[in-house]
Amino acid sequence: GTVDAYWSANIDLTTTTPALDMYDPDWPIWTYQEQLPPAKFVFDQDDRRGTAVDSIVSGGCIISGSRVANSVLFSRVRINSYCTVEGAVLLPGVEVKRHALLRNVVVDRGCRIPEGLSIGHDPLADAKNFVRTEQGITLVTQERLDRLIRGTG
Repeated sequence: GTVDAYWSANIDLTTTTPALDMYDPDWPIWTYQEQLPPAKFVFDQDDRRGTAVDSIVSGGCIISGSRVANSVLFSRVRINSYCTVEGAVLLPGVEVKRHALLRNVVVDRGCRIPEGLSIGHDPLADAKNFVRTEQGITLVTQERLDRLIRGTG
């Protein structure tokens, strides 16, 4: 029922042996899955490589020249070049613009993270601009992003 619990339950899925094993054939998951193209990872240059490790990346996602680690990406997430995303739960339709840094966040559906924005690296700025939990997880909503962009914090 809390942001911390939601984040923890999702991030646990990225571990080697999660509490809920989604790959257990004796306990299948019955759900509707939208038909989307497979996840795509592009660019293989030293400073611009699309990678995801210890992560779950859903269909329709594109990781373009960025590093993703210990994260859960729901469908249709787009991460543009030169980003670092760690410990993130990105809900459907999130777009992360170039040079953004995300750590220990839950990003709401359809959010557009502006170019160069850093979230999860400065606790005081995160608490000022977003909802930050006791465990240090930052909840990002489009409403809060819009306020930050307008400068009305």
